[in-house]
Amino acid sequence: MSLPHAILTALLEKPSSGLELTRRFDRSIGYFWSATHQQIYRELGKLEQAGQIRALPTEQPARGRKKEYEVLAAGREALTAWVARREDPKQVRDPLLLRMRAAAVVGAPGLDAELRRHLGLHRRRLTEYLEIEERDFPPGRESEEDRLRHLVLRGGIDLENFWIGWLTRALGEHAESAHGRPEAP
Repeated sequence: MSLPHAILTALLEKPSSGLELTRRFDRSIGYFWSATHQQIYRELGKLEQAGQIRALPTEQPARGRKKEYEVLAAGREALTAWVARREDPKQVRDPLLLRMRAAAVVGAPGLDAELRRHLGLHRRRLTEYLEIEERDFPPGRESEEDRLRHLVLRGGIDLENFWIGWLTRALGEHAESAHGRPEAP
């Protein structure tokens, strides 16, 4: 399970409240490891109980205040051990691929529209990633941390390019088989 590791990573980058963490997941970490706000808050409680994080002291009254968390030595050790652990790649589980397989059996009404919709979504995500790359990784930013973060983003860019190419090919082949001629996506 990687959610606790994603949270530990985010907190080591910057101590944060649960609300700040959920916002950071929505803006960055969530692009490759999504979690609901409830999952994040639940995991914060578990990590705190396990002695891997703690709420930072505050001068505000306890009622209604945002707890800001930091990672303790045990959390850093757990994250370091997880980073070093061997793990096989996860099998792809994409409902669109399964629906295409099902369409081969029951027919494909609406499949073309869904493929086009997905193509648009991947094109938009690629645009987002390229904007993030331009904003966050200008020439000259070459620390080890930046190189690794940039590699993660480049992985996302490469995946979006893969999906755009694959969906374009799938639309072309689907149109060709449906109409006996190729159609531009």
